[in-house]
Amino acid sequence: MDERVKRLWNSGRTAIGGWILLPDEITTEIMAGQGFDIVTIDVQHGLIDYQKALAMLQAMNGSPTFPFARVPWLDPAIIMKLLDAGFLGIICPMINNAEEARRLASYVRYPPLGERSFGPARAGFIKDPAYGSKANDLIQCLAMIETAEGYRNVEGIARVDGIDGVYIGPFDLTLGLYGNDLPLGIDREEPEMLEAIERILNAAHAAGKKAGIHCGSPEYAARMADLGFDLVVVATDLVLFSSASKSTLEATRRLTSGDDGAGEQSAPPSNSPYEG
Repeated sequence: MDERVKRLWNSGRTAIGGWILLPDEITTEIMAGQGFDIVTIDVQHGLIDYQKALAMLQAMNGSPTFPFARVPWLDPAIIMKLLDAGFLGIICPMINNAEEARRLASYVRYPPLGERSFGPARAGFIKDPAYGSKANDLIQCLAMIETAEGYRNVEGIARVDGIDGVYIGPFDLTLGLYGNDLPLGIDREEPEMLEAIERILNAAHAAGKKAGIHCGSPEYAARMADLGFDLVVVATDLVLFSSASKSTLEATRRLTSGDDGAGEQSAPPSNSPYEG
């Protein structure tokens, strides 16, 4: 994998990630150029198809950030195409058990470790002339723990060879465990959710794997880093754009005399589901 991220993790520090939902190369280039350790292009809930994801990945070429993609589902076709395009990390949603985790691991590794089909059209061209022999070590594979079944089986999922870590989607995890009994939100404070988050973290570390989590604020991300998470994702382009637009508009209205604020538009709240 990327030497910068490897050194960061080997030193026990936490990687900080950005997240992209908007289908735009310039946004991607700007986000990747800010110094995030990892940037993830979201092909699941983002407004992004394969062709746009490829163009956005190309826009990241001048940046040292480690490129992840969140795939729509446990589907070998899209996983292998994104890897062939040059993504070095895959985050896969809704992994429920060790068997699904084994399938995921097999889709990102070449034989004899997996069943990834060989044909790294772009990856082999831009990454390394010996990409085929190095890819199994380069690729990072994170299984999302966000269903009740996945939570019950988290220890078994984390122990699967070829799974490099787990990743928590707080919205779906909360829905999966408690349905409508808890409000929607990303930075969970309920004791039962904090207990679930810590169990997932401990399961990953007990298996010698990494653990990541989606966060809604720098303060919560720092708290999760202190707890021991290896990856905290804290900046989502859509939320950054909407919140910055709203705060700029509100400040301008306050400073503009004679404006009563009529017509003010509301941006998505900080716990917007668009955060992952």
